[in-house]
Amino acid sequence: MTRIVLVDDHAIVRSGYRRLLSAEPDFEVVGEAATVQEANALVGRAAPDVAIVDLSLKGSSGLEAIAGMLARQPALRVLVLSMHDDAGHLLQALKAGAHGYLTKRSEPEEVIEAIRGVMRGQRVLSQDLRGLDRHADEGAAAGDTALRDLKPREFELLRMLVQGESVQAIATVMHLSPKTVLNYLTLIRQKLNADNDFKLMHLAARSGLVEFGAAVPA
Repeated sequence: MTRIVLVDDHAIVRSGYRRLLSAEPDFEVVGEAATVQEANALVGRAAPDVAIVDLSLKGSSGLEAIAGMLARQPALRVLVLSMHDDAGHLLQALKAGAHGYLTKRSEPEEVIEAIRGVMRGQRVLSQDLRGLDRHADEGAAAGDTALRDLKPREFELLRMLVQGESVQAIATVMHLSPKTVLNYLTLIRQKLNADNDFKLMHLAARSGLVEFGAAVPA
């Protein structure tokens, strides 16, 4: 029996996954979480085999959840199910430790087979992402090369910044001091060779973190 936990901040989405997976005789959904903190606690309590994780959690990131869960249970297999279909998010998820990555356009049968695939030790990607893993590994995808060297926490901090979150809000969500957030931002700008927020926004837009035309955060 494969024990599965669901990490997504939308209850209706978790309910749909639960119905889908509970119909499989060799799957058992043993818990649900909506936040990074809930996910970390759930893994310690439920000892699952597989975690299905969304990258966009309320107030935080699935990247943080992946890192935290794997720190508590290194043998855990992580399958990302995300709306993001770009090489930047794929790269960061793989760097954080994910074993598979599907988009939310994936068919139900693909999700079921992906769970079985990661349990067999395979790297599993949805059909619309195949080929991007090579680009992600090489750091060569157009529009994503500038972000390839960011660590998952730096990537998440940048994502929150370009989506309009203030330094104080980022600090609160990531359990950091505002000064530490500013230090991270300085390091990110150095890594990306971006000396102003307009350049950061442009790089983020090319990598799918924010749409062109969005306002540059103050």
